Amino acid sequence: MSMYFDIGDETLWNPSNGAGRLFLRQIEVFEAELKLPSGIGQGKHWGDPDTLEVDPAVYAEYARALVAWHCRTRHSVILALSEGFVATAVALARRAGIDVEMPEPVPGHVCDGAQHDVQVPGGPRTASAVVVTALDTRAREMDCRMAR
Repeated sequence: MSMYFDIGDETLWNPSNGAGRLFLRQIEVFEAELKLPSGIGQGKHWGDPDTLEVDPAVYAEYARALVAWHCRTRHSVILALSEGFVATAVALARRAGIDVEMPEPVPGHVCDGAQHDVQVPGGPRTASAVVVTALDTRAREMDCRMAR
């Protein structure tokens, strides 16, 4: 089974139910954090929780506020926890034709304005040494910055 994030008859994203449910739960978390609605709600097939409609005007405001919020923080744990979600939200916005500009960086600011390609996973991949080392290094950095 999978979920559908649609605008009208166009499907923007068709994730697995697990990924879709996780994304929706994160949407709710950041709606509360930003105090803004996301514009993602029940789709054209009422009663089918796997079909969701994206209101482009509302979602545009949400996605732009989300990027601004993410790029303002300098908290390492918040950045680590939010980066994947924010990247997914931006990719969905771009698929909807919504222009989400990255804020201009300021010296020493954590957001450098770099653009990253959104990758759709293919077949199973093994983790490379580079990926494992980067993950281990990041985990160590988080450990040093997390209050006990």
